Amino acid sequence: ARALLNEPLILFADEPTGNLDPGVAKEILKLFRDINRSGTSVLMATHNYDFLKDFPARILKCENGRVLDSRTAEFGLGSDR
Repeated sequence: ARALLNEPLILFADEPTGNLDPGVAKEILKLFRDINRSGTSVLMATHNYDFLKDFPARILKCENGRVLDSRTAEFGLGSDR
């Protein structure tokens, strides 16, 4: 939270939803969506690739140092959920 006070250009998040229940994890993603809408890029690493289907962003899937897939997810979280 302190890192956001200076309005950074980019926010790095390493496994921010790890070990969280799905409801809390979705709230974290909604927070990242709002941060992104305010002008900050969000770079998030996760092992839960399936969970990202609801995250409206460019997604790079990497394995063993190589990009396996690059796509843009459809907007799925909704503004009022």
